[in-house]
Amino acid sequence: MLADSFLDYLRYERNYSEETIKSYREDIRQFGEFGEEEVKDLAPSEVNAELVREWIVSLMDKGYTSTSVNRKLSALRSYFKFLLRKGDVTVDPLRKITGPKNKKPLPSFLKESEMDKLLDDTYFGEGFKGCRDHLIIEMFYATGMRLSELIGLDDKDVDYSASLIKVTGKRNKQRLIPFDEELRTAMAEYVNVRNDAIPVRSDAFFIRETGERLSRNIVGNLVKRNLSKVVTMKKRSPHVLRHTFATTMLNHDAELGAIKEILGHESLATTEVYTHTTFEELKKVYNQAHPRA
Repeated sequence: MLADSFLDYLRYERNYSEETIKSYREDIRQFGEFGEEEVKDLAPSEVNAELVREWIVSLMDKGYTSTSVNRKLSALRSYFKFLLRKGDVTVDPLRKITGPKNKKPLPSFLKESEMDKLLDDTYFGEGFKGCRDHLIIEMFYATGMRLSELIGLDDKDVDYSASLIKVTGKRNKQRLIPFDEELRTAMAEYVNVRNDAIPVRSDAFFIRETGERLSRNIVGNLVKRNLSKVVTMKKRSPHVLRHTFATTMLNHDAELGAIKEILGHESLATTEVYTHTTFEELKKVYNQAHPRA
């Protein structure tokens, strides 16, 4: 099954890395071994779609993920397209083969009780940094804004009288996010502490002790550090708080279209992932509570 000329083609004409070539070699060898269990001395011209489908089933039965199976199929497709161009086969056995659908991972999010514990019962420290870090967590949770949107905020982007924050999202698209009285009070408190502590500063709303705008790393690390105080989940990023905002809103009967607008999603399909999240949570509660589950 394995053709050295194909690997040479990848190496010298396609300039593939040695690591990629190694993976292709292993994937094709694995398929060849499977095929020869069915047909001794299997030749490429003897491979058909049925054999490929049987291989897919065997891989899934062995516990391979859909992502891994599709990667192996990609290697096999390239190999048979190469053979077809050379005239070594007359039919591509993978032309009608569809790989298994990749499962999209559900977004990670915190429960409302965990967020309450974090915001109400967790010590963030005294002074400017403690006040700032607490507000950053609260703002992510209260608005669902992206990390880039938060660090890009300027003082002029907050309209306290209208209770609106203007953020600049992907492709420089701007949108308005409403906020409530609780967040208004927290922002006003932070601004007073910030202005007293750091009189000379940039126009940024959130700043370092030097007066400069915060970086992605600083915000990412402070979010991870503080989420670690209430959860042990592997992913503890600002995006988790964005997911938490959306899931909380949906659980409290907010319309999906409204959540889409606040999050700045291009498509409602992107927002709909949260309906699956809440349904998974519902199934979990059902299985824990129902005596026959």
